[in-house]
Parts: sequence; structure tokens; C-alpha cells
Amino acid sequence: MNGASREALAAARERLDALTDSTSVDAAQLADELAAVTALLDREVSLRRVLTDPAQAADAKAELAGRIFGGKVGGPAADLVAGTVRSRWSQSRDLVDALEELAAMADFTAAQKAGTLDDVEDELFRFGRIVSSDTALRSALTDRAASTSAKSELLHSLLGGRAKATTERLVTRLVTAPRGRSLETGIESLSKLAAERRERTVAVVTSAVPLSDTQKRRLGAALARLYGRAMHLNLDVDPEVLGGIRVRVGDEIINGSLADRLEDAARRMAS
Repeated sequence: MNGASREALAAARERLDALTDSTSVDAAQLADELAAVTALLDREVSLRRVLTDPAQAADAKAELAGRIFGGKVGGPAADLVAGTVRSRWSQSRDLVDALEELAAMADFTAAQKAGTLDDVEDELFRFGRIVSSDTALRSALTDRAASTSAKSELLHSLLGGRAKATTERLVTRLVTAPRGRSLETGIESLSKLAAERRERTVAVVTSAVPLSDTQKRRLGAALARLYGRAMHLNLDVDPEVLGGIRVRVGDEIINGSLADRLEDAARRMAS
């Protein structure tokens, strides 16, 4: 997002935090209702254009949103949507992206309150790894000819009772409404939002063998010192990493594997 949309999203996130700080607000229900609004506005292009039209008064847009969604979603969700459409958006689609993000953040807040956010982060990462390594499963989950109910049932058979309810909800929304994203990209975005909820950064760590608890603690502490903020480690094992580890933080790769050092030495010898 650029310019006005970035500012509008920041304001909407502040309103979401204020709502979910209240013990009377069910964050999981709020997430489901925001996801429903997202789905509607994703389908109804003309409606979202009206709700983001800069020529329309902010109060008029908020009133319209109230008429459309009032009674269909709870008061907190309706108020949040009304406040969101009051803001100025650079593109109409940015409003839908923002509401989708708010829904995910509400779910992560619910998980944090329940003390399960760490589990959700780990489950999202593991699910992403399973999908990327299982071609048949990925094809089934991304098949445009398959119904949303069939995909939901498949996910429930895979995750139901094995993963946290928050994880299943987030993955099901992503699979049934990808909105032009690849499954891997969507999972990575969710992982980043989960880490952001704890004000920490995700580091994807690949090693030849599983790291011990002591190694994980030391690596996490070292990365936290390097980046100046807490780190959540997503751990992956790849036997082709001959020694050491490979760490990816965002677009930056900290390359410490023996295999990569050998390749680098070979390239220098050949040049």
C-alpha cells in the first residue's frame, strides 16, 4: 500500500487494538465477521468503489456501511468497518486488503489471549512446508474447479483436532479465498502478521539436522541482538545443508552453511 492507504491501515489497526483490548469483545468472532465483509467487498466491486470514493463525504460512506452491515455483523465489526471507510484509500482494493489483514490480526489476538499464538505460528509454518513438498495436496487445495466446501472438508480432515482452531480458520480462509495469491505467499504473509503481533521478526532457519534447545536459544538471542528485536524461529531441516545453518530474515539471507561455502569457493576458483 502507498500513501493514504498506508495511513488508513495504520489508523484501522489502532482501532482494532482498542476494540480487542476490551474483554467484552470476542476477537475470534470479530475475525470471522471481518472476513465475511472482506469476501463481500471482494465480490462487489461497485460497492467498494462507492465506499472508497474520495468525492463522497466520510460520514455518508460510514452511514452507507452501517446500513449494509448493521444487523449482519456484530456491533464491534460494524463500527470498525464504518471507521475504516471514513479514511481515504489510494485504491478501492486497498480497503479489501486492509479488512482481510484486520481479520487475521483479530484471530492472532484471540490466539494470544488464549496463550496459543506460538503454536499457531509454528503450525502455519509447518503447514506451508507440507504443502510445498506435497504436489498432490497443493494441487487439490489450489484447484479452481474444486468447490470451496470440498477444500474446507479436505483441510478439516488434515487439521481438525491436530492444529489449533485459529490455524484451521486462517488456512481455510486463505485456501478458499486466495485473492490472486499463491498458497505459499499467503502462508508467509500470515506468519509475518503473527510475529508482528508479538512485535518480533520471523527468521527461517534451515539446518542439516534438528537444532537442540540450547542451540535454538543461542541462535534466537544472537539474532535478537543483531536485529534489535525479538525473533521467532521457524525451523526447517534439509539434509543437503552439509554443515552449519542458513537463516533468512525477510529478504536477507545469512549464509552459514558448509555447502554454500564450498559453492562460493568453487566459484572463486573458476573465476
